[in-house]
Amino acid sequence: MTAYEQLFQAIETGNLKPGDRLLETDLAARFGVSRTPVREAIRRLEAEGIVTHMPRVGAVVRALGQQEIVELYEMRIVLETTAASMAAKHASSAEIRTLENLNAQMAECAKDPIKVARLNRHFHRCIMQAARNQFLSHSYQALSHALILLGKTTLETEPRVATVVAQHEDIIEALKAAQPQDAKVAMRDHMETSLDHRLKALHVDA
Repeated sequence: MTAYEQLFQAIETGNLKPGDRLLETDLAARFGVSRTPVREAIRRLEAEGIVTHMPRVGAVVRALGQQEIVELYEMRIVLETTAASMAAKHASSAEIRTLENLNAQMAECAKDPIKVARLNRHFHRCIMQAARNQFLSHSYQALSHALILLGKTTLETEPRVATVVAQHEDIIEALKAAQPQDAKVAMRDHMETSLDHRLKALHVDA
């Protein structure tokens, strides 16, 4: 992997958290590269809004405030409910089976937050692909970069995973039935529940 990919992954998995300093020397040693590609990776992530520079501190992983988290989820709700609605019209049987398999794997891995979070991201990307709209996909891709700034996953307990799996099942059933409005409502409920958990986690961490 390139230095950019390694740095992005470290932020995505929570190994580097919002507010953490990004020291070129430390990161170069960590990734086994020179400082130049690390510097370029930091600049690229800064351009993408994931890294920011603080006076007398230097480059840090950007930390989102509560209002920014709400705004991010508002956009996610718009994009993902639209995708669910479109996927109800266009999803193939193979794509629906893939969603069912991913959801089943999430239930099986309920005790492994990192694996569950990875499967969850794949689940939502599959719905976006099933929507068959390249402009929607491009908008979602841009938003996905910002989503890694949310920090650690909220899928850390088995009851929470069970709730998400059940909500995914509602979405899948709407896709199977080719009911765009039902899919849209199910996705909105899912996203609003996710936002509630994210804000609760923010207050606990504070």
